[in-house]
Amino acid sequence: MNHGRLRAFALALALASGHPAWAACLAPTPPDTAARPAKPTLPARGPCVDAKPGTAGCLGWESYKYNDDVKAYNEQVRAFQIAANAYVAKLNDYVNAGAQYARCEVEALK
Repeated sequence: MNHGRLRAFALALALASGHPAWAACLAPTPPDTAARPAKPTLPARGPCVDAKPGTAGCLGWESYKYNDDVKAYNEQVRAFQIAANAYVAKLNDYVNAGAQYARCEVEALK
């Protein structure tokens, strides 16, 4: 069970108990920004990669190295997408918990 859902459950339980001490609104905690994934860096393109037709292109080893760099970058992008989706899910949980917190505060005013 993630923290957002756990907080929502605790809040629902507290509100259902009817006990004023248990009905305090719990402010949500944002996800740690240190957990925000960094985008991978594009591989460096040598000048031979964009050579015009009819001019000297890359040597074999330059082409192979660049292709290997692109493959490694693509793997990093896949890992970044997974990590970014997980971080976005945490942010969405935080937004939902914030809305629940606001509703709780409004109810406390009634």
